[in-house]
Amino acid sequence: MTAAGGREQGLRLVVLGDPVAHSRSPAIHQAALDHLGIAGTYTARRVDAAGMAAAVAEVRSGELDGANVTMPHKRLAAELADERDDVVRRAGAANTLVRRGGRVGAHLTDVDGVATAWRWAELPSDGPVLVLGAGGAAAAALLALEARDLWLAARRPGAATELLRRLALTASIQPWGTPLDGAVVVNATPIGMQGEHLPGGLIEASSGLFEMAYGAHEPPSVPAARRAGLPVADGPSMLLAQAMASFEIWTGRKAPEAPMRQAIRAGNS
Repeated sequence: MTAAGGREQGLRLVVLGDPVAHSRSPAIHQAALDHLGIAGTYTARRVDAAGMAAAVAEVRSGELDGANVTMPHKRLAAELADERDDVVRRAGAANTLVRRGGRVGAHLTDVDGVATAWRWAELPSDGPVLVLGAGGAAAAALLALEARDLWLAARRPGAATELLRRLALTASIQPWGTPLDGAVVVNATPIGMQGEHLPGGLIEASSGLFEMAYGAHEPPSVPAARRAGLPVADGPSMLLAQAMASFEIWTGRKAPEAPMRQAIRAGNS
């Protein structure tokens, strides 16, 4: 039925994480399945490390056709998979699992999400990029933009240095909170999810904003950048773009952008 090997009753897809009740992924992917007339379900499952291992075994056996993985299990997902693409091997993390012939393949579609959302927002295609953070989101941004003039800022400079070493990437280290004139700022930290502001001057000195954080409320950085007339890629756009990439891995079908985008908007209302 599908590239992922779904049974007659349809695809069985799931998002795994802890917490996971807030995830918009079930609504986004169910909208895509329904739009294309693909029989299947997409549910959320809260799991610990043992639950992750059990879920990966379900993908391997065919009880599940695929899974998304959210925090805090992306690194564990990469370790538990049988096959890892180059991006997963470099990042040491995966957010998408798929069954292929009795083996579990791992992908990190966050990288695709950054590239696609960047293009949608028409962010500058040249000039420097200042990535904030040293975790998994920062890794995805750096890999997606590795051909650019990269600068990395983290509260702990040692964490930034270690991330670059692990990714085998070259970038300049920027002191935390220090603006970089003309750079696109990529916020790969949780700052903003609870209404916090980025350090002063970062937006004002920038040529655009890629805000990876999203939650119940829009991070203050997004309206601030828009008021300044800057191009902005926001968290929901990133969510949509990476979801479309995951959907295409599971189904072999082109992801239907419009209904998936509508599902995100419905969740924001």
